[in-house]
Amino acid sequence: MRGIAVLRELTEAGGTLSLSGLERSTGLARSTVDRITATLARMGYVRVDGRDVHLAPRLMELGNAYLAALRLPALLSARADALADELDESVSLAVADRDGIRFIHQATRRRAMSLSFRIGDLLPAERTAPGPLFATEWTDTDWQRWRTRRAADPRDLSFTAVPPRTHGADARYDEDFVRRAREASENGWALDDQLIEPGLVAVAVPVRAPYPAAGTGRDRDRIACVASVVSHTSRHTAHSLRTTLLPRLRAAVAEMEQDLRRTPPPEPGPRPADLALWTGASKLQLGRDFIESLARGLTVLTAFGESRPELTLTEVAQATGLARATARRALITYAHLDLVTSPTPRTFTLTPRVLSLGFPPLSRTSLPEIAQPHLADLTSRIHESTSLAVLSDSREEIQYTARMATGRVMSVNITVGTRLPAHATAPGRVLLADAPPRTPTPGDPHALLKDLSTIRSQGYALLDEELEEGLRSLAVPIRDRSGRVVAALNTAMHASRHTLDECVTDLLPALTATATKIEQDLHTAGRFTHVPLT
Repeated sequence: MRGIAVLRELTEAGGTLSLSGLERSTGLARSTVDRITATLARMGYVRVDGRDVHLAPRLMELGNAYLAALRLPALLSARADALADELDESVSLAVADRDGIRFIHQATRRRAMSLSFRIGDLLPAERTAPGPLFATEWTDTDWQRWRTRRAADPRDLSFTAVPPRTHGADARYDEDFVRRAREASENGWALDDQLIEPGLVAVAVPVRAPYPAAGTGRDRDRIACVASVVSHTSRHTAHSLRTTLLPRLRAAVAEMEQDLRRTPPPEPGPRPADLALWTGASKLQLGRDFIESLARGLTVLTAFGESRPELTLTEVAQATGLARATARRALITYAHLDLVTSPTPRTFTLTPRVLSLGFPPLSRTSLPEIAQPHLADLTSRIHESTSLAVLSDSREEIQYTARMATGRVMSVNITVGTRLPAHATAPGRVLLADAPPRTPTPGDPHALLKDLSTIRSQGYALLDEELEEGLRSLAVPIRDRSGRVVAALNTAMHASRHTLDECVTDLLPALTATATKIEQDLHTAGRFTHVPLT
């Protein structure tokens, strides 16, 4: 529970807090905070940089486990993206989290006035368009929990993703939500007319799917998620959203519901085994600084997935390699924290609250942000400057997007944002080797094509004084989840420091290992989110 508290405080702080800040916000002893962060760092879930603790992309595997088990992002995101393109407005998918909602997918528009929430953000139901729709299925207990929360937090201070309300408790405000829920039940849609903040408007429609009805042996339709179109008042009023965009949103939702009905259950895949096996070795290596119970408990969450949405205690124990008693304690703790629930007396499943463990701030991580700590580590090991580059839209230039310089009197003068001809640089050739055929470049096109073929087969590019006299450069590819080369990792130096053979024998293994680490983080971060390349 203390480890979860640390992760939640880091999440609420936007992904970074000092060790002393964690001590104050959690109320834990400094020694306990140090041991927890050391354990999380060993797992790759945080990065400790001096006195600061940063959430790391690998932590997203917890939220990925929930989203994979849910299946809705994988099944419906293409429909949401297509609708956003058609309407030229942001489209989101949200699920219920008790008396709040959490976003599970965002299709945003690139504008100066951007409208989007982060995946995993928690919002109060009464201040959203999806909220009244979810409330149509609330029980008396759910309504009472909502009223209790409203009385305890009338200004929504516990919901950090939205601005606090300017006024406190207001009976008329609460009755307005009851009315909106009643109208949502009658109409089948709901509006948010600047409830979150001035200028923001949204219209929402429920996406229904068949669920087993308890005690009947038959299925009945329930709300699986809610699809929303979000805009601002300079483009649409709430009324124009309803009259102009609601019909197309309803049509898209009907297609989503057909997809859910037509999609068969996931094929049973190989079940993981011994996920927690590594924790024993870490305990032996780090001693008391490694909290094995925390590491084992978090590993339990990763046992769930697309073909494993519900697991029994025995299945969790088998997947993690933990004793049944250890797995049971972890599941009981997570049930208390509302991270898991039991749809049947014998099974467990993850709840949307798993997304509160770092997912919102990490869902906005860019590739340069992912790469930067890895560049720093690589530079410290090879004692040469390193950088990350991407190909321009024209495919004629590369642009450097991340950089870590080494302290030398004579160094390569490249800064973030620098553009160079793609054909004349090692990172450019790595990127061109994976790109479709392009227009002729200066020099011998046949020689370039032959070189690109060699680079593609050997997996790296090594250029010797082609861009500038005395400059030697080595680059390797960075691939996304589909295997496409999206960036290049590069080191450049004066030719006197390393021979060509030394570049291959001494520097290439280090670059390749670092590229693999960047790819692992990119693949984790990009499983259910869009990772910007610049």
